[in-house]
Amino acid sequence: MKLGLITGTVTATVKEPQLTGLKLLLTDVIDANGKVLEPAIVAVDTCGAGIGDRVLIVSGSAARMPSAVAGVPIDNSIIAVVDDVVNTETS
Repeated sequence: MKLGLITGTVTATVKEPQLTGLKLLLTDVIDANGKVLEPAIVAVDTCGAGIGDRVLIVSGSAARMPSAVAGVPIDNSIIAVVDDVVNTETS
């Protein structure tokens, strides 16, 4: 799993039919302190996330495991909206 921050939405009117009705969100992969590690990946929302939310993202075959996207051709799914991150690492 990766920690992410939702920065925008993606609209595609012409797409694979299995993607119809799924919300596509633009997500930066971040570390525990909010530093961007990987900018602008597209992920399918399975839990009602929105712009500005911190989320958990799963990738690869795990992305197709949530029931809302089972068997859909995707690489990234948002599976949780994160309430809090506590980083106990010291510098």
